[in-house]
Amino acid sequence: MTVNQAISKYLHNITMARSQNTARSYANALRSFKMVLNKRDLATENTMVRKLPVDAIAWFAMDLKKYAPATESLYLTAVAGFYEYLAAENLADPNLPKLRMLIRQRSRRYGPRLPQFPRSQIEDVLNYAATLTTLPYKNEAEGLRNLRDRAFLLTLANTGLRVHEACSLRRGDIDWNEGKAVIIGKGDRQDVVRFSNRCMKAIRDYLKGRAKIDGASGRPLSSLPVFSRHDRGAGKKIKPITTATGRNIVSQRVKEVLGSQSVGKITPHSFRHYFVTTVLHGSGGKLKLAQELARHRNIAVTQRYAHLSDDELDRGYWEIFEER
Repeated sequence: MTVNQAISKYLHNITMARSQNTARSYANALRSFKMVLNKRDLATENTMVRKLPVDAIAWFAMDLKKYAPATESLYLTAVAGFYEYLAAENLADPNLPKLRMLIRQRSRRYGPRLPQFPRSQIEDVLNYAATLTTLPYKNEAEGLRNLRDRAFLLTLANTGLRVHEACSLRRGDIDWNEGKAVIIGKGDRQDVVRFSNRCMKAIRDYLKGRAKIDGASGRPLSSLPVFSRHDRGAGKKIKPITTATGRNIVSQRVKEVLGSQSVGKITPHSFRHYFVTTVLHGSGGKLKLAQELARHRNIAVTQRYAHLSDDELDRGYWEIFEER
C-alpha cells in the first residue's frame, strides 16, 4: 500500500468517527505532510507506507514553524494519529516511542492564550438580529432567511453551541416545553443544551413562518432541521444549512451592522466566547457552572475566560489608578 492510499484510508476513518471540523483539519494536516514528503523525494503516490520513516515527523515539525503554535500542535497530532493508525492496522511498524520523542523535541511549547473577541460589537450584531423580522423583504425566501438568521444568531449567543452543532439540530432534538435539547457534542458525547426564552421564541417564529414548506415535505416534523436553507439550490426542499452557510450568515450580518472591515473578526465561535463570559458575569464568576453549560471537559479552559468577567478586579484597578 502506498502512502497516499494509507492516508486516504486514515482520513476516511477520521471522517466516520469525528466531526466535520476535525475531519477537515486533519485533511489539511495530511495534505501539508504529503507536501513535505514530496519535497524530500518521497513521492507519496509511489512510496510504500512501510518505508515511511518516523523521522518524517521531525521534517514536518520544522516546516510547521511558519504556522501559529496552535496550528502546529493540531497538525502534529493529526500526523501522529496517522502513524498510530498504521501500527494499529498492521500497515507498518513505526517506532511510536521515538515518534513521540521527536514531537516533544521539535514542537514549540506555548502557554494558554486568552480568548479575544469584541463583546460590544457582538451585542450590536445581536441587537440588529432582533430587528431582522421588521425589515422589508422582496420574496418569501428572503423573509424566511431573516427569521432564520435572527434565530440562528440568538441560538449561538444564548446556548454556546458550536456552529456545526447548531447546523445539525433537528426539530425533534428540542424539548419545547423544557427549553432544552439533547445533542451529540464534541468527542461524540451526549450533552444537554439549554435555550433562553428569547431564543426559543425566535426559533418558534421562524418555524411558524416555515410551516407550509415543512408540512409539504412529506417527512415527520421531528426529522427536519431546525435551520434550513432558503436559496435557489434548495428549492422547495427542506435541507439543513451547512457549517459554511452558518459562517456566511454571521459574516453577512456582521457586514451589514459593522462594515466589511469586521468580517472575519467576529465568527460563529466568537458567540461561544460571548456565551461563556456572559454566564460567568451573570453568575458572579461561578466557574463550575460555566464549565458545565459550555461543556468544557477541562475547567482550565473555562478559567481562561474568568479574567474577562471579573468586575472586582476592574473596580480595584480603577479605584487605584483613578485616585492618582
